[in-house]
Amino acid sequence: MQISELLLPEFDEEMKKTRTTLERVPADKPEFAPHSKSMPLGKLAPHVAQLAGFGFSILTTPQVDFSTGSYKPLPFQSAAQLVSAFDEGAAKVRKALTATPDEAWEQNWKLIFGGNKILFNGQRFLAYRQMFLNHLVHHRAQLGVYLRLNGQKVPAIYGPSADETLGF
Repeated sequence: MQISELLLPEFDEEMKKTRTTLERVPADKPEFAPHSKSMPLGKLAPHVAQLAGFGFSILTTPQVDFSTGSYKPLPFQSAAQLVSAFDEGAAKVRKALTATPDEAWEQNWKLIFGGNKILFNGQRFLAYRQMFLNHLVHHRAQLGVYLRLNGQKVPAIYGPSADETLGF
């Protein structure tokens, strides 16, 4: 069995959970932040929505240089807009994931800024897990806290939430 085949069930499950979380983002509180050092909801939710596209870059390029301006922040408009951007990116990643041969996972991948600041330099497998999937899960969890603090239902992710029991 190929590595990508082993990763697909996890990918599909995490995308499903992330999509559900994005569907619940309130559009009327883009400036909300639980702390002065926290990212506002209007930046955090689009960041989560765009991370799938970043996963695509990890799987299909040898590096990303943030100084080139290739990643522009998604403006926050609505939950539907976030879900649409997320779905588009997730579909690209899923297709790239299925096409990634085992030997590609060991290849080097870099995230740099301006050619001299290295933000990540390691195997593509680690970039996929750390810079994409774990990063997505981390910010999705933050988004869950934002939902709770704004009176929105928090979806069940790895077990029941106070709002969803998963049939338990």
